[in-house]
Amino acid sequence: MCGFAGFIDGLPSNEKDPIVHKMADAIKHRGPDGEGFFCDDKVAMGFRRLSIIDLSLGDQPLFNEDKSLVINFNGEIYNYKEIREELVKAGHVFTTNSDTEVIVHGYEQYGKDIVDHLRGMFGFVIWDRNKQELFGARDPFGIKPFYYYTTDELFMYGSEIKSFLHHPDFKKELNKDALKTYLMYQYSVPTDTFFVNVHKLNPGHCFTYKDGKMEIRQYFKINYRNNNDDLDTAVNKINDIMKSSIEYHKISDVEVGAFLSSGVDSSYIVANANVDKAFTVGFAGDITAPGFNEIGDAHGLCEILGMKHQQKDITPEMFFDILPTVQYHSDEPHANLSAVPLYFLANMASKEVKVVLSGEGADELFGGYYEYETPREYAKYMKLPYGFRKMMKNIALKMPNMKGRHFLIKAGSKLEDSYIGQAFIMNNEEADLLLKPEYRNGKKYQEVTKPIFDEIKDKPDLLKKMYTDMHLWLPYDILLKADKMTMANSLELRVPFLDREVFKVSEEIPLQYIIHDYVTKYAFRTAANKTIPEEWAKRKKLGFLVPFKDWIKEDKWYIEVKTMFSKDWVSEFFNVNELMALLEEHHSGRWNNGRKIYTVYAFLIWYEIYFINNEVPKKPVYV
Repeated sequence: MCGFAGFIDGLPSNEKDPIVHKMADAIKHRGPDGEGFFCDDKVAMGFRRLSIIDLSLGDQPLFNEDKSLVINFNGEIYNYKEIREELVKAGHVFTTNSDTEVIVHGYEQYGKDIVDHLRGMFGFVIWDRNKQELFGARDPFGIKPFYYYTTDELFMYGSEIKSFLHHPDFKKELNKDALKTYLMYQYSVPTDTFFVNVHKLNPGHCFTYKDGKMEIRQYFKINYRNNNDDLDTAVNKINDIMKSSIEYHKISDVEVGAFLSSGVDSSYIVANANVDKAFTVGFAGDITAPGFNEIGDAHGLCEILGMKHQQKDITPEMFFDILPTVQYHSDEPHANLSAVPLYFLANMASKEVKVVLSGEGADELFGGYYEYETPREYAKYMKLPYGFRKMMKNIALKMPNMKGRHFLIKAGSKLEDSYIGQAFIMNNEEADLLLKPEYRNGKKYQEVTKPIFDEIKDKPDLLKKMYTDMHLWLPYDILLKADKMTMANSLELRVPFLDREVFKVSEEIPLQYIIHDYVTKYAFRTAANKTIPEEWAKRKKLGFLVPFKDWIKEDKWYIEVKTMFSKDWVSEFFNVNELMALLEEHHSGRWNNGRKIYTVYAFLIWYEIYFINNEVPKKPVYV
């Protein structure tokens, strides 16, 4: 696990060298164990290493036999030993035992089809010195990030955008169109970012860059082919492939631990991984709502399994103190509240281990979200004619906030017009109301999702929702914060659910066993119950809940947010009166605007760091 940064421009190699050093230094947190560089008159490649496999060798950039190919690689390839055996038989000569070298020799053997052979998480580039061509790729699910910047004079690539800031020809300019869609999704949507000319490479895509031209192709595609297996067969397939995947994800030359909540996903991984240490965080204080502290349940499972369990309570002071650090490491504004406890969780674990296993991806693969099924109490209403439900939607749109309003709007809309994924913060009209006119030009949320729905238009609604989340929510929210918060603490996170072989099994689960009798992830829960106690296997999904909405009803934190909303430069983006009205309505208890407020607040913290202060925020002394 590492970080990389590089560029192609017209500078001579001696001028490239100090630039790429500064770019790599900006992401030192991704790899504090070592560094490596390659420069010629065409390309500069920088690398920061977090040593996990082949600790004594495996430094990058790494070459093939005749040094005609140079690779920058971030990630882990779990089937590298099998690929290596094939390549040795084909005559390739290895100088290390690293998974990185398997990719570069694999590229010699298979060409650009090497991506079809790799089982793991990755972002990489290979520079062909003979062809003067750069080939790059990102893993099928987007576990590892990949950014690029392109103008007529300059092409840059990297694991994090912040490295680009250190190239003298990088023009730091805010992408105004990104703000509107961010207010709807709580993250920037593919492939745009908040920086002009900076883009994300989508998961499951690779590219070739040559002579100033970039060609991108998709090499991995989701293809649901749900079969007619009986439940026992489906359950056995899930158990067999998950246990195999967990063993692959434990391959390491350093100690591996695990993140643990009270839910079925991480509990299943911990129970099958046989690791020694598990880590959990919760929230301190008098929080009465369920889900804000999972430490007790997690500790109970560790006692059953005989594992060491470390835990940490997060106070509101800690939460607000660390927000600038979280937004800095996110590269772009990111409004998933759970990024903050995840940062503390990673920080705690990094003091004990270098690698952790985690449960991301299970909900998207096996159908774990409540939004995937109509709640039991609304099932009868959904059987009413669509024309009636649409009429009630139009009435609800004209009504003030009230209980049931959101459901009436959703129930009277076609799925393609109402579903954008797990984080729906604001609709088009609500975003426009807050924004100044020059920032209202971003896409409507339906424009973002339409190409995705078009790809799966003939499938049932359940699969449409899962497919949408696999393409938006999972890579650009869940996995982005997982990568950025762990790597901010020099910790490698591995996700056994997001494995190519696991995914093949998940694509075949019969529809009736994805959600059954209002039980989400039914087939997987049944499989999990063979390993973990029924109490954990059947526990309802809580998510990583954060009591921000409760905190900002208290004067101290209400004033903290109001002070940010009152800064002079905020009026460049927002109608401040509307912002204040949103905050006052929440503070008085008239309506819960917590997520909307945090989405705006997170953007303002991020903007202040990257465009006003222009400096790395200081971490609290206790981190």
